[in-house]
Amino acid sequence: MKISEIMTSDVQIAAPDDTIQEAARKMEEADIGFLPVGENDKLVGMLTDRDIALRAVAQGKDPKKTKVRDVMTKRVLYCTADEDVEDAASNMAELRIRRLPIVDQDKRLVGVVSIGDIAFRENPQMAGQALESVVNPNGGARTPA
Repeated sequence: MKISEIMTSDVQIAAPDDTIQEAARKMEEADIGFLPVGENDKLVGMLTDRDIALRAVAQGKDPKKTKVRDVMTKRVLYCTADEDVEDAASNMAELRIRRLPIVDQDKRLVGVVSIGDIAFRENPQMAGQALESVVNPNGGARTPA
């Protein structure tokens, strides 16, 4: 199965010059914890609720003045719509990420795929393995309590 068959194509985005308060409102309205950041029709970063919490709130930055560009993750990991779901899930597990933006050949955002998309639409076991890698980066080895 291809990513295009399970990805979400109705994707909210943030602009680098949006404030993190504006971005957080978009996240709240859409009930999501992640926004791709686009500028001039290109994907330039990723913003998660964790980025806001750790790079802004924990640092005492003003959410009404702090720009998305100041706290976003600039390293953008992505895949293309024609990739196999299994390959994307393996990459997500290896990279320990929960969501991947989907881009076309011109690197324009066309969708997003999450571990949840894989679990509900493709293969719950594959999604579980990817999530385990994100949550427990020691490759499944747990430390005793």
